[in-house]
Amino acid sequence: MSTPRPSLTLSCTVLDAPDAEELADFYRRLLGWETVQEEPGWVQIGPPGGGSGLGFQLEKAYVPPVWPAPAAAPGDQLMMLHLDFEVEDLEAGVAHAVAEGATPAEFQPQHDVRVLFDPVGHPFCLVVSGKVPGPPPAISPEWVAEQTREIAEQDRLTVQDAVAPDPSAPPAPARQVEPDTLT
Repeated sequence: MSTPRPSLTLSCTVLDAPDAEELADFYRRLLGWETVQEEPGWVQIGPPGGGSGLGFQLEKAYVPPVWPAPAAAPGDQLMMLHLDFEVEDLEAGVAHAVAEGATPAEFQPQHDVRVLFDPVGHPFCLVVSGKVPGPPPAISPEWVAEQTREIAEQDRLTVQDAVAPDPSAPPAPARQVEPDTLT
């Protein structure tokens, strides 16, 4: 006879940071969310209408992750999770995120998603509303290397294109990137 499963509700996803208050402020500005709890070394923010939010906790030994995995050296901290945010306009979403302190990743594995880093190096993605993919692909070093090769063979998306693509401009020459040279 098994015991009934207790009720569990996801209240927030927590990110480590060298300064919890500063990182919370970035996401507060990025998302337009409100602080729901704050104490020394801990801040939780949430959407104005309620629901699951983000928490930020002080971690003095915080080390930013290396992404994508093929760029990592042995012993580097790899990404363990990332956040996806839906946007209606990908270009406007990237411009807003950059204005608030995000940095576009050099490597962009998909043309309809933009990977950025928050001010302390956590990767996050902007995805066009309604185009959130079904089950995510397995993000393994092999998958990233395969995506890198495919994109290098196509018109490679540059950081400049991710921030402010100019549809009327002629395509810039693609820079060839080998998976083991990503930084």
